[in-house]
Amino acid sequence: MNPVAEQTHLHHTTPMSSMVSLKNHFLIAMPALHDPNFNQSISLICEHNEEGAMGVIINRQSDITVKEIVTQFSDNTRFATEDDEHLYAFEGGPVYPQHGFVLHRNQGEWTYSLNISDELTLTTSQDIMKAIGDNEGPDEYLIALGYAGWEAGQLEQEISDNSWLTIPACADIVFHYPISERRSLAAIMNGINLEKLSSLAGHA
Repeated sequence: MNPVAEQTHLHHTTPMSSMVSLKNHFLIAMPALHDPNFNQSISLICEHNEEGAMGVIINRQSDITVKEIVTQFSDNTRFATEDDEHLYAFEGGPVYPQHGFVLHRNQGEWTYSLNISDELTLTTSQDIMKAIGDNEGPDEYLIALGYAGWEAGQLEQEISDNSWLTIPACADIVFHYPISERRSLAAIMNGINLEKLSSLAGHA
């Protein structure tokens, strides 16, 4: 398996002035959303413009370890600690699940990267996988297999249909909070209690 999409192109299209981009926002699945691909999920929107949107789910671990992935690109796989060898990649979404997408702090220069914010970058090139295997990659990262994608206008319609709650993203949620609590804690940081949120609630 080659989890990295060298051929995956991340477009940097400037959003139209009439639309509000949700880039660098969390997308939290509402109770009304029963799609098994997204139920109880929280995603980071990495790009959103008039052509559509793409994001990465950050609270679903796969059964594939980071070590299994990076050893395909590095012959000298050494992690900072023994525990790091058992870190698992995430199920980033249903689109291209055979490809790897690295969400990381803004650190280093890589061949194919998309800047999300002053703190976060998404990289799809093999050079970052080799660097992680050589213990020379970003200090904080998340490897996702696949991503979530929406066609033009699709995400806006789903938000209008009350499928999603949108809130500003926080990098610490991605890297420092327990996986099972990321969805609820991200909401609480914005004054929202998901347990009390009915399927009729709107979006922030």
